[in-house]
Amino acid sequence: MTSKSERASTYTAGSGDADARNGEPKRNLWTSMLESVASGKRLPEKNLLILGGSTDAQREFLESLSANEEGRNPERRKTPPIANNFALGYTYYDVLDTDQDDTLARVSLYLLSQPSGEFASLVSPLLTPETIPNTALVILLDWAQPHLWLRHIWSWIQVLEEVMGHTSPEARSEMEETMSSWRERGRGGSSTNLDGTPSATAADSDGSLPLGPGEWSEPLGLPLCVVCQNAQKIDFLERNQGWKEPDFDTVLQYLRTVLLRHGGSLIYTSQNTPSQLPSLIHSTLGITSLLKRQPLKHNVIDRDKIVVPPNWDSWGKIRVLGGNFDTEVASKGWSEDIKLPLGSTLQSLEALEQARAEAPETGKYVQDDSAIARYEDWCRDPNSGGMAVVESAMGGGTAVGVDSEDTQEFLERQLKILEAFKSKVPEKAPDNNVSTVSRRGDFADEKTVSEHIGPVQFNMGGIQVDADDMLQRLKDRNANNASDDEDAVEEEQAPAPNITKEYDNEQLHDFFSGLMNRTGGAAESPR
Repeated sequence: MTSKSERASTYTAGSGDADARNGEPKRNLWTSMLESVASGKRLPEKNLLILGGSTDAQREFLESLSANEEGRNPERRKTPPIANNFALGYTYYDVLDTDQDDTLARVSLYLLSQPSGEFASLVSPLLTPETIPNTALVILLDWAQPHLWLRHIWSWIQVLEEVMGHTSPEARSEMEETMSSWRERGRGGSSTNLDGTPSATAADSDGSLPLGPGEWSEPLGLPLCVVCQNAQKIDFLERNQGWKEPDFDTVLQYLRTVLLRHGGSLIYTSQNTPSQLPSLIHSTLGITSLLKRQPLKHNVIDRDKIVVPPNWDSWGKIRVLGGNFDTEVASKGWSEDIKLPLGSTLQSLEALEQARAEAPETGKYVQDDSAIARYEDWCRDPNSGGMAVVESAMGGGTAVGVDSEDTQEFLERQLKILEAFKSKVPEKAPDNNVSTVSRRGDFADEKTVSEHIGPVQFNMGGIQVDADDMLQRLKDRNANNASDDEDAVEEEQAPAPNITKEYDNEQLHDFFSGLMNRTGGAAESPR
């Protein structure tokens, strides 16, 4: 009995925190097992910094990004709540594998709507040496205001410059290393793919292709993706506002030239239309599936489904679109724009030309060129035949798009108005004058129609009958019958002739007196 109890005590001590026989502390077996399981189930953390867009636009972006993340379990299809009504918003979503059973990563979205430098202190704590390799930037644009796109991108880049000033030196060093690795991603002959995985041809490659002109001139420290939402408005602009194909090409050329300097990607998205947005964002964050890889394909042909991956574009590909667009001038002008400090006032092209003419006298610094000024001058030029239609469509500052009212709310309001109108207006007998007027109008309309279409004939029992003649005969017969009925009614309702006019008073007196005498004599006669 003693030996058995000693064995049990020894086992308990060996598997717990008690000292072993040699006097050294024994590691807790259960704790190590739980830690290993927890580390195996720990999800990779990815971050997205969403810049721009209204609260609804940010919500639509999240829905488009997580549209395919629907697992078999209904609990996994629930959209997480989003808080983006104040300064810096937040939400998250889980990226599911192709079989919808495993979770590949959890993506945290930090949402910022207003490009103000005051929010730099809120964003900078998110950029640490540990989070920077797993963070990407997204700028949201809307096809309701394409004439302000370059201005919006410029404003957010200015805010990012302010954010970089609040980060630590270690974080900035990590950003430089991240950008250095991103320059090599996805390029022909490089050792890494767009998602950061090793390239299949890495062993046969001697190095990546050299950078072309205007590529990666101003890296932002984080990978950038520009999302142009509501591309379905392109058809509206072409159909109702007079846009032409060269106008859409010029807008695309400006965007691609600007993003080329930052190594950014570009994509157009539409409501209720699938896009490559999840593939682009997930590859940017390095989220890959071992079961099925979704290849990211470029598309610069379909104007509402544009996809320009990072490290794919070049000046030569931009020039293929043709037109009078000068990539070198636009790229140089953009480099001048981003040198301006935060809070600077962007001047028009005319104001810049005038300032350059007065520069020798005033001695003030003046930009050599401005891509934003050129772009917005082209937008507002009424003789360009292109983007000037935006200004006319804006109607004095209002947006091109019109938010339609909900159908059920509109019908409910109209129903209340009709019920209130019926309760106030009493029922009235039909007015003969009104009916007469309506009949006259109908007759006039009927006459007009008859003159327009000519006589109408149809076959009845083998006899060709004129419909107009038959209708006229029916009307005449009905009129004759009505007149006969009226005459009969008048005869029945005529007053009886005055019989007193045929007899005078004396004759009447004698008539009634004789009746009385005859009655009295008969009464007095004997029986």
